[in-house]
Amino acid sequence: MFKELPPNYRPLEESTVIDYVRSQADRLNGVFRTGEPLEAVEVGDGNLNLVFKIWAQDDPERTVVIKQALPYVRLVGESWPMPADRARIEAQALDVEYRYCPQHTPRVYYFDPEMYLIVMQNLNHHIVMRKGLIQGIKYPHFAEHIGVFLAKTLGMTSDLVLDYRTKKEEVARFINPELCKITEDLVFTEPYRKTERNAYHKEIEPQVLAFQADEALHVEMAKMKEKFMTHAQALIHGDLHTGSIMVNETETFVIDPEFAFYGPMGFDIGAVIGNLFLSYASHEVRSPDPEKRADFRRYLTDTVIDLWHVFEREFQAIWDQVDPMDMPKGYQEDYMLRVLHDTAGMGAAKMMRRIIGLAGVEDIRGIEDVEERSIAASLALNIGRALLLEREQMRTIEDLVEVATACKPTYPWTD
Repeated sequence: MFKELPPNYRPLEESTVIDYVRSQADRLNGVFRTGEPLEAVEVGDGNLNLVFKIWAQDDPERTVVIKQALPYVRLVGESWPMPADRARIEAQALDVEYRYCPQHTPRVYYFDPEMYLIVMQNLNHHIVMRKGLIQGIKYPHFAEHIGVFLAKTLGMTSDLVLDYRTKKEEVARFINPELCKITEDLVFTEPYRKTERNAYHKEIEPQVLAFQADEALHVEMAKMKEKFMTHAQALIHGDLHTGSIMVNETETFVIDPEFAFYGPMGFDIGAVIGNLFLSYASHEVRSPDPEKRADFRRYLTDTVIDLWHVFEREFQAIWDQVDPMDMPKGYQEDYMLRVLHDTAGMGAAKMMRRIIGLAGVEDIRGIEDVEERSIAASLALNIGRALLLEREQMRTIEDLVEVATACKPTYPWTD
């Protein structure tokens, strides 16, 4: 079913990764000296891959990360095979993203097609954004950074810029059927029916069952799934949640684009916004002090608004390149409105799957108290449903935020 693994392929371990790095030292632009003592640790906490950090004993700042694809889903095991060739897709996507937005893309030293691994910059002065948001940390430059990243990587890989032949060749180069199927199943399909892979907490089951019986929700989600499957608008990251973003107070880097393919722009923008609203819902209980809760939520909603306005501002440079006879101002405005509607619908899908389906997020599922966790999960589901069902009435990003912030949790249940 998948490409046969190369004869030299073997999963690395902490005991073997140092020897591997030493054998490839000439490809690392002098990061390590020949034969010097190195240390390594396996740090992968994702669902699919092995991730190692390697550093020089005498200087931890001389360091790299190795990400290696396994031939199965790590979260589940060998019973769920997965093509290791996804590492090639990720390496290609990082190359494209670095070309258009190097300030927010980690540097790749090389891709090893025999071992299906990428050796790249270690972002050792950054943390996973999700972890920071859980702690209530604000990132003042994030909206600017991610808005630029989205506009550059999406706009420059679209039909608005690429010529007809290059665009179609790029679509072919990024065909990624198995990982797209994961998204089709886990994001757009399984949360809305009874399946063994759904993994929600039983306390919210009444709300989940109501969602699974909601015909209007099913109809709108089917529209989102169709668009995801058929709308090859731009090269999208495909998994751009706050666990795929590394940040500190001054820098932002986007990592892990192994789900990349040519799809709808709104899927990436919606993934970022949906995850910001997952954080918003979690702070219903994670921030018990009303003033602190209101302040941090205001930061989150301001970030949603600001990142969209940055995206619009940066995307204007794309519109400046098009022929106004072919794409007049009215068409451009309609195009951006459709992207906004897709953003709301796709963001909703990304929110609801994280509550109902396989592979939840720490923002919600990491809340230890059952009652508090249920409140946050209930609110997240209601925000997702509202964004999906009301998206076509939205005309501005402020409308989107107004819809989301008007939602309340259904839990605790009332008769």
